[in-house]
Amino acid sequence: MQHRDGYRFSIDPVLLAHFVRLGKEEKILDLGTGCGIIGLILLYRFSSSIISLTAFEIQKGLAGLAKENCEVNKFQQQMRVVEGDLRNIKQVVQPGLFSTIVCNPPFYAVGSGRKSQNKEAEIARHQVFCTLPEILSAAEISVKNRGKVYLVYPADALGRLLVELRKKHFAVKRLQLIYSYPDQTGKARLVLVEAVKNGGEGMDVLAPFYIYNEKNGAYSEAMQQFYKANHDSSTGKE
Repeated sequence: MQHRDGYRFSIDPVLLAHFVRLGKEEKILDLGTGCGIIGLILLYRFSSSIISLTAFEIQKGLAGLAKENCEVNKFQQQMRVVEGDLRNIKQVVQPGLFSTIVCNPPFYAVGSGRKSQNKEAEIARHQVFCTLPEILSAAEISVKNRGKVYLVYPADALGRLLVELRKKHFAVKRLQLIYSYPDQTGKARLVLVEAVKNGGEGMDVLAPFYIYNEKNGAYSEAMQQFYKANHDSSTGKE
C-alpha cells in the first residue's frame, strides 16, 4: 500500500532489494524505509535467513504505512517499524547490532532535482532532514564490523558516494551500473553498491543491468524476473 498523494516508490528499491545478498541469521536495518518496500521484498525472498528487520523512518505518515504493510503481509514476528531521526541513531538502536544495512537515500540537495509540491514526497527525495554523510554515519554506527551496507544512488554522483563511503570506513566490494536500455551512447542512470565496514581491497564490477529491452520498450527479461513469484519464498530461492 502507498499513499495516493505523497511519496510513492519507484523502481530504485526494487533493484536494490534484488541486488542484496544475505547470509544466515541476518539482522537488517532499512534506513529511510518509506512504505517498507525494501524490507517487504527481502522478507518475502529470504524469510528464513532473517532474524529481524528494523524499518527506520522519520516521517510519521510513512512509518504508519510501513506498519500496515508489515501487518498485511504477516511479517510482524520479524519486522518492526521505528519512527526516528537517523541523525540521532544512537538514541534509538544499539550500535553495531546489525549485520546488514539497506538504504534508498534521498538523492537531491534541497533546491535541486525534481521538485514536488507534496511535502512527504519532497522529504523522501530531497535531503531535507539528512545528508549523504549523515546517512553513512548512521550506517557506520549501526552495522557490525565487517557488516555490509547496500545503497542505490544516481550514477553521475558515484564519485562522491565512493569518497564518502571511504571516509566512513566502508570498502566497496560489488558495484553494478543500471542503464535504461542498451545504447552505445546512453549514460548509466543508477548505481548499486555493496560495501563492507573495514573491508579489504578488491571489488567486483558486475555486468551492466538494463531495465528495458529498448527505448520505450518492455521490461528486460532480467527486470521481469524481479516481479515473478518465488518458487520458495521461505528460502529466497527463485
